[in-house]
Amino acid sequence: MSTTDVTATLFEHGEVVPARRMATPMWLRAAGYWGYQYKRTWKSSIATSFLIPILYLAAMGIALGSLIDKHSHGVGGVSYLAYLAPGLLAGTSMQIGTNDMMYPVLGAIKWMRTYLAMLAGPLSVYDVLIGHLAWVATRIAIVVSIYLAVMAAFGTIFSFWAILALPVAVLTGMAFGAPMAAFAATLDKDSGFSTLYRFVIIPLFLFSGIFFPISQLPLVLQVVAYISPLFHGVSLCRDLTLGTVHPWPDLGHAAYLCLWVGVGYAVGRHTFAKRLVV
Repeated sequence: MSTTDVTATLFEHGEVVPARRMATPMWLRAAGYWGYQYKRTWKSSIATSFLIPILYLAAMGIALGSLIDKHSHGVGGVSYLAYLAPGLLAGTSMQIGTNDMMYPVLGAIKWMRTYLAMLAGPLSVYDVLIGHLAWVATRIAIVVSIYLAVMAAFGTIFSFWAILALPVAVLTGMAFGAPMAAFAATLDKDSGFSTLYRFVIIPLFLFSGIFFPISQLPLVLQVVAYISPLFHGVSLCRDLTLGTVHPWPDLGHAAYLCLWVGVGYAVGRHTFAKRLVV
């Protein structure tokens, strides 16, 4: 340790700590824990994060898509594969954001008590929440980066705007992840997760414009799709990868996704504090 490091020290819980280490944001320490955990378990997520979306592209985008292209000349003037790929990008982000804020949050509160261990140190409830959200956003970004490379290999990227699909997909995943974290913190049992997945997440995946335009749905389901953040994520990712950017509508999609993230975080601050602060 240099002379500067020795002199620039602070006290933390009775111990002398280098000032540079104290400058590390507390929420980043919480995020680091989840990153360390993922480093040990990442192989178990290969199927859901990478393999299944690629199989969807191959099976539906190429196999089924060849029939659709042959009889109806694609969807919206592009091949079905090009139409499907950005939708699956947003749908995969939704699933990761949802899944990673279900059992991990409840487990960290009730079973493993990871959050309580963090709170025994210098971290606050808000550091714990922000750190977990930051890690999930990072994991989505990793998956999306690889997925965009796969899309490029399939020839489904037509514009340099596609690079912005990365933050948009992360935003889409967090539009589900932040509210899910807030909801998970209120539960004592995991039975609510299966109900939510069966009646909300799966229907949204099927009927939010990933596989076909929502204009083909009944009016009631169209309204539900418009309310869903997934539809806005799908529309925005599709515009970016196809190069059909519409500035004001697309800004509206992005603002709507940010609204879901902000509301989810605000509610999460309340539910986490109520559950974890004794």
